[in-house]
Amino acid sequence: MRRTPGSSMRNPIHPPVPGSDAAELLQKHALVGHERLDSLRLGAPEDMVGLRRLVRESWQRSASLQANPDVAEAPLAMDRDELEEYRRQHPLATIMPVIKKLLVQPSHDSGLLVAVGDDVGRLLWVDGDPVMQRRAEGMMFVAGADWSEASVGTSAPGTALALDRSIQISGAEHFKRSVHPWSCTAVPFHDPDSGAVLGVVDITGTETAVAPHTLSLVEATVAAAQAQLRIERLQLAAAVRDKPRRRSAAAASSHALYRNSLQLLGRDQALLSIEGRTVSLSARHSEILAILSSHPAGLSADDLCAQLYPGDGSAVTLRAEMVRLRKVIHELSPDAVPGSRPYRLPVELLPDSGQVLSCLQRGAHRIALEIYKGALLPRSEAPGVVQLRERVSHLLREALLSDGSVDSLLKYAELPEAKYDVDLRLALLKLLPPRSPKRAAVVADLERIETELKA
Repeated sequence: MRRTPGSSMRNPIHPPVPGSDAAELLQKHALVGHERLDSLRLGAPEDMVGLRRLVRESWQRSASLQANPDVAEAPLAMDRDELEEYRRQHPLATIMPVIKKLLVQPSHDSGLLVAVGDDVGRLLWVDGDPVMQRRAEGMMFVAGADWSEASVGTSAPGTALALDRSIQISGAEHFKRSVHPWSCTAVPFHDPDSGAVLGVVDITGTETAVAPHTLSLVEATVAAAQAQLRIERLQLAAAVRDKPRRRSAAAASSHALYRNSLQLLGRDQALLSIEGRTVSLSARHSEILAILSSHPAGLSADDLCAQLYPGDGSAVTLRAEMVRLRKVIHELSPDAVPGSRPYRLPVELLPDSGQVLSCLQRGAHRIALEIYKGALLPRSEAPGVVQLRERVSHLLREALLSDGSVDSLLKYAELPEAKYDVDLRLALLKLLPPRSPKRAAVVADLERIETELKA
């Protein structure tokens, strides 16, 4: 992108200080850019002169995800009952008192809104200045709405999740035109133990929402909330360990402190984590949970047999495996033991493969690649696992080839499954500048592939 006078190139995360000449020029460039949005769809991002790089790239992702800049309202992802139940069980519910004390209470008379969303961009809580809340309802900036890049295009909450970093979006930098009167600052919220993204904290309002001190305030609040979540987990663990008679009450409260997870990528034996406790599963149990976690409505015995055994599966063998698996899970949490007729998981279980697919769906390719540690249960021959493995691998590869950066493609090329991927390396040669020192390594890789395939 060519530099233009007054364009903000030094710090791509922060827009220029509100009210400055640079900020006014940036808004003019953004408004002109909106008149040229068709250029992005035609693959000509060079027409977007003057946009910050992160905004231009976010607009490109938004256009490729078919986000519509002319639809005024964000879509509603959850009705009231679904929202209440989801919030009650979400780990972020535990830290809302910290958010309210540090951000919400000071914002009630400041013309600002505070929003907390989940890891896929759905807003769970929106609070703050009552007048601004009523105005924000016009664009559906409300609890239960989907503010991911895939749905509304560039915004601080969605783009912060897509890039997994703090973001400030000012006025016309928003992809959706109805959001141009607003500015916002958002910071991702990470699990204090695993580092996984749990959600996002956002401040939305007028120009003050993108002041430099606003970002510092939100980042400090998120850090305090992450520390509080960690403290509450330690206190829960101590209560379970030291006061056995209170274990049932402690276990009940633990639902809101953890995201139950299943790590399948790049390993032959899955790691199952429920309510803060983790166990390594056998290969067969790993396959069963991989399949059930991708079918939340459950599977009949015949269907699970068909997905689990390459040949004719035996329902008797399956029942024996399920008995053993239930014993393993019961040690972690009796409430998480799989049911039967159909076989299904009674608790939400977040597989890392599902996180990758969710990130790809919202255009967050770099985060998907960070999560992706390799093929899903690579030695498994279970038909359902093979199908899921190929789906995750294929979608990640296609997303990176169509819209990945050089760094993302180079990182993907290091994976075992990309060892002989010629198309990947040809794509890299097209993206790398002619004088880039990285070209030599890519060419050498192509020569290695040719030699090894001829041998």
